[in-house]
Amino acid sequence: MAVLLAVASGCTTTDGGAPDTGKDGRATLRGITLPSWYRTDYDSPAADRYLRGIRATGARWITLTPTWYQNRVTDSGMHTTEETASDASVRRIVRRAHALGLKVMIKPHVDLPGDQDRAEIRPRDREAWFAAYRRFISHYADLAADTGTEQLAVGTELAGVSGDLAAWKEVVAQVRDRYDGPLTYAANYDEYRKVRFWKDLDVIGVDAYWPLSGTPTKDPARLRRAWKPIRDELAAFAHEQGRRVLFTEAGYVSQRGATTAPYSWTVSGEPAPDEQAAAYRALLDSFTGRDWWAGVCWWMWDDWPDSGETPARLAYTPHGKPAEAVLREKWGAAQGTR
Repeated sequence: MAVLLAVASGCTTTDGGAPDTGKDGRATLRGITLPSWYRTDYDSPAADRYLRGIRATGARWITLTPTWYQNRVTDSGMHTTEETASDASVRRIVRRAHALGLKVMIKPHVDLPGDQDRAEIRPRDREAWFAAYRRFISHYADLAADTGTEQLAVGTELAGVSGDLAAWKEVVAQVRDRYDGPLTYAANYDEYRKVRFWKDLDVIGVDAYWPLSGTPTKDPARLRRAWKPIRDELAAFAHEQGRRVLFTEAGYVSQRGATTAPYSWTVSGEPAPDEQAAAYRALLDSFTGRDWWAGVCWWMWDDWPDSGETPARLAYTPHGKPAEAVLREKWGAAQGTR
């Protein structure tokens, strides 16, 4: 119970926005991810506009994703590249977010070149890889502590190594030596049951990209029905682990078929903003107010100028689309907020 209360306090808003709460009064996290794809993204002239736009939805958190890379799935370590957000830029955007009353979760990623899936990482020398990983995540634990970041993810979608209990216990212990805030791990929706170290963390993180329909739909009721067995399974798992469940990512492109493959950036190429909005509505209708649910960090806000490979009208962003109106409605954004 003490752990659950600590996590709840980490998700409480302290500004004018009334938080969503469960029956026991614990607040849920209302967040949107602002990813980075290049060293200077978080220093972009667009950054302040993006932060204001996120806050205007009723969000009270942002997630930042500084990313290191490894060249092959079998490599024994990871490294920075020109696509890694600079530490200075992360520090500056955390300060800007705090100045606007937004709380911050840092969710560091380890990625592979091109379209390779980080879940395929299976290092040939696991001991060397975990030693390198501890250096990587400790770097961001120090940065999070220095900047007053309110929450930290110790990993994201590393299904190829996330079953190694002893190694992850060591990772978490090293992070806790450096950072006092709540910790999570962002497991993919098909991974979270295989993660064995949830009780070493404060909240269960799930990247909630479950397919919800076999054919395209913009019917929220149909999508709510699809969520019910998933919700029941998550509720039972949360009770079993004694931890709340946070959707560390959830999102839908504004393309026809988005609900059939929420993890796909290119499901059809046919604009379908109403399907995206229906998916947003169904998720929030299905989970808001559940005591075991700790909230959602939507993937994602606008891409940085000149960096987006997917046109904004087809991309994950809800900005300027019916999905943004759903967020404003469900999150109680002040009318006319900019």
